[in-house]
Amino acid sequence: MRFAQIRDYDVANGPGIRTTIFVTGCTIGCKNCFNPEYQDFEFGNVWTDEVTEKILKNLSKEEVEGLTILGGEPFDNAHELCEKVEYIRANTDKNIWIFSGYVYEKLIKDMDSKKILENCDVLVDGPFVEDLKDLKLKFRGSSNQRIIDLKKTLKLNEVIEIKI
Repeated sequence: MRFAQIRDYDVANGPGIRTTIFVTGCTIGCKNCFNPEYQDFEFGNVWTDEVTEKILKNLSKEEVEGLTILGGEPFDNAHELCEKVEYIRANTDKNIWIFSGYVYEKLIKDMDSKKILENCDVLVDGPFVEDLKDLKLKFRGSSNQRIIDLKKTLKLNEVIEIKI
């Protein structure tokens, strides 16, 4: 699995100051994707154990509120990403947000994707839809996308959205 970039201090992809990693590879191909070069599974650098340790080092900083994983499409790399997210979750108490062009109802049916969801706190789901683009929305590009509280959703077995 590869990634395009890590932002040590990001304020655009979740609340507070966050560390973000943009994984590469995506098969969805949303019209006017904001990261079209990240759709290529061969783009960027290999995500090594050293990269995971760099993320954990950033997360240990008091000013960093959490981790955000986006792309590309993280869940198109679910098998490899699952292990990394489980390791990060086991080594930090900071919140983890993950973005996906797939909807929760589809992701929860795949074993590796479900494990990722179980180790994250928030999922921003749904494809970017140009006709529903809304620049006033926080942390998403179009009004069809949801911000989901994963802990409550998994516990209650129904999608619980966070209103931001």
